[in-house]
Amino acid sequence: MKKRTARIKRKTKETAIAARVNLEGTGKAKVKTGIRFLDHMLESLAKHGLFDIEVKAIGDLEVDTHHTNEDVAIALGEAFRRALGDKKGIRRFADFRAPLDEALSGVRVSLDLSGRGSFHMHTHPGTRWIGHPALRARQNTMNYTLADMKHFLESFSSHMGVTLHVDFISGDQPHHVIEATFKSLAKALDWATARDERVKKIPSTKGKL
Repeated sequence: MKKRTARIKRKTKETAIAARVNLEGTGKAKVKTGIRFLDHMLESLAKHGLFDIEVKAIGDLEVDTHHTNEDVAIALGEAFRRALGDKKGIRRFADFRAPLDEALSGVRVSLDLSGRGSFHMHTHPGTRWIGHPALRARQNTMNYTLADMKHFLESFSSHMGVTLHVDFISGDQPHHVIEATFKSLAKALDWATARDERVKKIPSTKGKL
């Protein structure tokens, strides 16, 4: 069976990104974006999703982390989309919740590899703070905010063509909330992109995703 891999190169006046994804990987990651916390999250995405991921980014970090964060998400999303090919035999849908310390009920990721890229964020009484723009953008020792993660997921979803819902159920530590989100995303993507031997064609009544 043909391996599902893809390479992407993206170059703008602000960044130069090279990304590679192997959906039939073993969780290996070789990531260097210049944003150490983002590197850690992408390593987690590879590890828990059992994807092999390579990302090398050179960006205008002397200006801000925004362009690099966005363009890495775009390149990685396109790499996943291309690696999926025509999507024959995939499970398509997935739902996963990963707890992390005080984020007991944690973060729940639900997704559909529909070809229609969109990102939707939901909060609950204990996580209303995540929905507040000022709190979401508050700087921290990670040099990576919840606003950064939100924009990453928006860009990733749009370019992968995945309908992505993230349900923030509990948690008050930004580090834990972000990490639980990437771990949940990894497990959900692993399930949704995996082939089901019972499914021989594209899992849609339209015949196309």
